[in-house]
Amino acid sequence: MIPEKTTACVLHGINDIRLEERPTPKPGPHDVLIAVRSVGICGSDVHYWTHGRIGPFILNAPMILGHESSGEVVGVGEKVTHLKVGDRVTMEPGVPCRMCVHCKTGRYNMCPDVIFMATPPYDGSLSNYIIHPADFCFKLPDHVSYDEGAMCEPLSVGVHAVTRAHISIGQSALVTGAGPIGLMSIMAAKAAGAGIIICTDIKPERLEVAKSLGATHTIDLSQTSDGAARVQEILPGGVNATIECSGVESAVTLGIRATCNGGVLVLVGMGGPMSNVPLVEAAIREIDIRGVFRYANTYPKALALIASGAVNVKPCITHHFPFAQSEKAFVVAKNGRDENNKMSIKAIITL
Repeated sequence: MIPEKTTACVLHGINDIRLEERPTPKPGPHDVLIAVRSVGICGSDVHYWTHGRIGPFILNAPMILGHESSGEVVGVGEKVTHLKVGDRVTMEPGVPCRMCVHCKTGRYNMCPDVIFMATPPYDGSLSNYIIHPADFCFKLPDHVSYDEGAMCEPLSVGVHAVTRAHISIGQSALVTGAGPIGLMSIMAAKAAGAGIIICTDIKPERLEVAKSLGATHTIDLSQTSDGAARVQEILPGGVNATIECSGVESAVTLGIRATCNGGVLVLVGMGGPMSNVPLVEAAIREIDIRGVFRYANTYPKALALIASGAVNVKPCITHHFPFAQSEKAFVVAKNGRDENNKMSIKAIITL
């Protein structure tokens, strides 16, 4: 029996999260109704909570948070054929128009009319029940948990970054920043066949995690004034590709100087609107600089990597919180540590 009301975690303004009831939505002909089970807290969720905006996306009305999610299908639209009640699914949160040139050429993350969960003005998934287009729901194998299903979202960012960097068997990679997306990028690069993977950060504890997940070398930037020189010591000539995940201006410069001639620098981290970086140096060494905006066509790949065991996302899930303690989960995600000083990588809310 589906209740008439669903409880949702709603952001009303800066530092103002409330659990409140809303009508349970009804699926359209191409939708499924999902009982949400696991939702990961992303840095963007925290940023909306603490700042009320990310770049041009401004919170002007109450919005349900969350977009890293999985759940159980409990209702099916009349035109849906590939899913049924009882299926366990992970939900890709960005739904494009399917009509524009970007959608038709496969780069639907560039669609100007994409509806992305928990990006103003669109609601997210941190609710007992949500509806979602069935073609953006992917069935979980029996041995893949709801938590792992939710992790398909951040892993998709890493998969997309590695794809944009053209990392392949035997190549080398530098990942700057050992936060959740940096760690996902390390695992995706390893799965793609990278032989040498160097990770930089300013926190030794995070670098230890990076090494446990596939980084062959780590560099603590708090202990050196020239990270690029350290990379060159490990790999003279530089790495084939750099995946910049921190959004820090100095890390972009490091990426340019640590990447080999003719290599690729992929920008994943979101920094300030303007950066002072050595572009001429990148130009004369023919370093391709590529952007990353979310992902496209990655969910099946991310799910396959998890299901096969090629990528193990479980060590990144450091904290669980019941739905009633959602605000506490956001505090831990913001601080990067819990009240016992345990480091937080990914906090998951279970519903």
